[in-house]
Amino acid sequence: MSDERPEDVVMLADPPPKDTADDGARPDDRIDDERLDEENTLKADYVRSVRDALDEGDKGRVYDLVEPLHPADIADLIELFEKDERAELAAAITDLMGSEVVAELNDYVREEMMEALPADAVAQIAEQLETDDAVQLIEDLDEDDQQAVLAELDDEDRVAIESALAYPDETAGRLMSREFVAVPEHMTVGDLIDYLRGRSDLVSEFFEVFVVDHAHHPVGTCALSWILTTPRNIALGDVMKRDQTLIPVMLDQEEVALMFQKYGMISAAVIDEEGRLVGQMTVDDVVHIIAEEAGEDVMLLSGAGEGDINEPIRDAYSSRVRWLVANLGTALVASLIIAMFGAAIEKLVALAVLMPIVASIGGNAGTQTMAVAVRAIAMNQLTQANTGRILWREMRVALLNGATIAVLIGLATGAIFTPMLGVVIAVAMIINVATAGLAGVLVPVMFDRLKQDPAVASSVFVTMITDSMGFFAFLGLAVASGLAG
Repeated sequence: MSDERPEDVVMLADPPPKDTADDGARPDDRIDDERLDEENTLKADYVRSVRDALDEGDKGRVYDLVEPLHPADIADLIELFEKDERAELAAAITDLMGSEVVAELNDYVREEMMEALPADAVAQIAEQLETDDAVQLIEDLDEDDQQAVLAELDDEDRVAIESALAYPDETAGRLMSREFVAVPEHMTVGDLIDYLRGRSDLVSEFFEVFVVDHAHHPVGTCALSWILTTPRNIALGDVMKRDQTLIPVMLDQEEVALMFQKYGMISAAVIDEEGRLVGQMTVDDVVHIIAEEAGEDVMLLSGAGEGDINEPIRDAYSSRVRWLVANLGTALVASLIIAMFGAAIEKLVALAVLMPIVASIGGNAGTQTMAVAVRAIAMNQLTQANTGRILWREMRVALLNGATIAVLIGLATGAIFTPMLGVVIAVAMIINVATAGLAGVLVPVMFDRLKQDPAVASSVFVTMITDSMGFFAFLGLAVASGLAG
């Protein structure tokens, strides 16, 4: 961030935009019968031809095959190769390995490739990136590698990146862009247009201009469309939008995404603890956040860790096995309940045949309710103010589902075995599905109240509750009815 301010104008400037003539194919040109299929993914035959050329040592042919691709497709191509092949491929297409490609790489692949490069090469790539992308590039490196790369950067870039790294991970301060346009309120529209046209070091892309007071506090915004369609003599104070949504620098990225969704924003100002404008978040950043958070919640619900196919095997094993061990412990609870009714099962073998059905349906019903609850919590739709209403709603849905399944399984069981056994399994099914509805809401809510991610281990506990209750209700009712007494 520069401390120089022309007159009262505040500007955080980005390096002049590079010539993009050789940045690869534009998105409109991406469809190519030889390289991309109808879903815009690289064809297996094309990837094979690149690999064959690489194996033959024909770097010229490799370059010719890869050069027409869009940077995002080049990143996809690199990720499709084995770990030991990626460095060789990158060496064959060095001129194409620009910042656009690096920014599109998978986190694990990018980290692996950056660690293989010397610090000055990584610094050169970082200087071409927007600050937020450069931070993402450097934050994944080891502490020693980070310091080596930072030492190679010029002072302005180093200060900006170190400032970002000082904020906690997944906060607005870590993710925000420090390149934006901010001007004083006393300007007219004509002054602003002249100023924008006269600057050669403007941000390469921006959607609105922030208007600030003498203390650098944001007081309004002007969309570019307003600036272009307003007479030159009108003061910014008369045309700007004073009511704006400001993002605290310590706000979690998930909350940032929810704000963008709720208020339909394209960009928003980020402010520090004193209310000063320090950066901006734009919709392209938020799209990445939404995709990341959605994928993260799905993986956490399944206990699969990050679930990235490029994640090292040891890390994948560590993140998954601990939940399988926890699941083993909770499964023992259900097994102990079955053991309590061992004598009843011996007398009536049909119980052993039918009890997995009760547990399975209950587990699926619990998973459905839990998924709805976790999503509602993530979207701020399930709060302390409406927990009771949502719980009652899901209980009614569960009772309707339970009654429907109970009728079907009860009639089938009564026809195949005995009418009494049909009644027993029907009642057990209603009890278990209702329990699943209750657990599917209360378990995620409990985790949320304890300030834990409700997606982390909800499935393990909901499964334990539904299995245990299913077995207990079915076998207990069978004994109580005299079927296995």
